[in-house]
Amino acid sequence: MNRINVLEKDYAVFINNPDLFLAISDFTVGGGVSIAENVNIMKSKKTLESVKESFDQEKRKYIAQEAESLNYFKKFYKNIGIYTFMENDVIIQDFTDKLQVANSSKGFRDAKIDISHIIYINKVLSKKDLLEVYKRVTKTKAKYLASLNLPLHINNIFNTNDFLAVLCNVPKNEEENFNQIDFDELNIENIIIETIDEALKRLELTFGILDYLVSQGILIGDLIEAGMELLEGVEITEELNKKMEAQLLKALSDIDVITLLMAAIRTEQDFADNRIREIDENVNSAHLYSDEVLGLAISNHIAGTKASFNFKRYCEAKPGIIYGLPPILDDVFAGLIAGFMSKIFEE
Repeated sequence: MNRINVLEKDYAVFINNPDLFLAISDFTVGGGVSIAENVNIMKSKKTLESVKESFDQEKRKYIAQEAESLNYFKKFYKNIGIYTFMENDVIIQDFTDKLQVANSSKGFRDAKIDISHIIYINKVLSKKDLLEVYKRVTKTKAKYLASLNLPLHINNIFNTNDFLAVLCNVPKNEEENFNQIDFDELNIENIIIETIDEALKRLELTFGILDYLVSQGILIGDLIEAGMELLEGVEITEELNKKMEAQLLKALSDIDVITLLMAAIRTEQDFADNRIREIDENVNSAHLYSDEVLGLAISNHIAGTKASFNFKRYCEAKPGIIYGLPPILDDVFAGLIAGFMSKIFEE
């Protein structure tokens, strides 16, 4: 690793190896398989173009990638150096003193969370083995991100513009043999997972119940409006509206309510994506009553027996947003609404 030099500028990060890298990458410049002395991460397209002009490609071969952020960290393992670059414009904002929500000034259609890697293996590898490492890294990233079960709108912007380069040494002479690589010993899959976890911690990206509600298209105002639809003989005032919101947010801060809601959300996702072999996507929802059990449990936990009776009303009428929710979620959120509405009038 001693031959590797890293030069950090405010406009670029340069990783240099005077003995040259054999590289496989998806970089903007020099992507594919190439020999390079320099691996350049540039902060803008303009900088990338200027570097193209200043570097003599014949004498100092390079590969280059444009990135909006040069925020990165490096870790070293046995025979492996890994540089993890992070781009993110999603921030976690306080919603109440107990609840937070992910937000982006760009809106989630244009937001991004990208975790990219440059991996250097301090061995002389064949192009075939280098390609195998590249494939393993790509598969591991995709599989691990899928396993996180992030809120849908977050998952849709995660690693849509990430980059990857895998580097190794170039033989010093024609007589130097390729190193035999033991992929189990290399442990590249666990290393990638570890760096993704650390990147998320460094970016302070965590997701909570409000983010999962947003991913289902459910907003706080939608739940309050649905609760109001079945009110009879009650004047709707701004004060009542505030009480509803406060009670709803209090319920959403309760660990048991969160647990029951997440159980329903996860189950709905598994059913919708046909992940449970025994469940036919066309199954008659009339045969399913565990969703009502979850809804009843939520309403009863928030406001007791009175809420259980109200749950039946909201479950049958399906006011407002409840009507458009899928089979499991409609009853569960009917239970949530019945609970916080009953609690208001109990108090």
